[in-house]
Amino acid sequence: MTNSTLTTVLADQRGRDHAIIEQVIAELKDGPLAHLPSGHYAANAAWVGFAALTFNLARAASIAPGMVTARWATLRRRRIITVRARLASTGRRIVLHLPARWPWVPAWAALWDAAIGPPPATT
Repeated sequence: MTNSTLTTVLADQRGRDHAIIEQVIAELKDGPLAHLPSGHYAANAAWVGFAALTFNLARAASIAPGMVTARWATLRRRRIITVRARLASTGRRIVLHLPARWPWVPAWAALWDAAIGPPPATT
């Protein structure tokens, strides 16, 4: 950065973009990339691909309930992915029973409605 020809604003934007990328790499290293499965290249490549896919899906899923600033570990362990809920079906309808007094019920319900909600009305 010291010998860059960028303006102050562009240098700041580049630094912020770099910080976001570093944060994503740190979150992946803390989670699924902490223990790659084997010494085989193909297995590790598949593991990295699935890790990136799940990370991106969790990030996309965090937008509907308004949790865009939540960390990967928070989304994975407490709020979106690992939920102690029970699925039941009655009358050809799926019912989701969330834990009682769970603080993220409105956010998770917003995500559920966005993903599984009623189909749009046709004209």
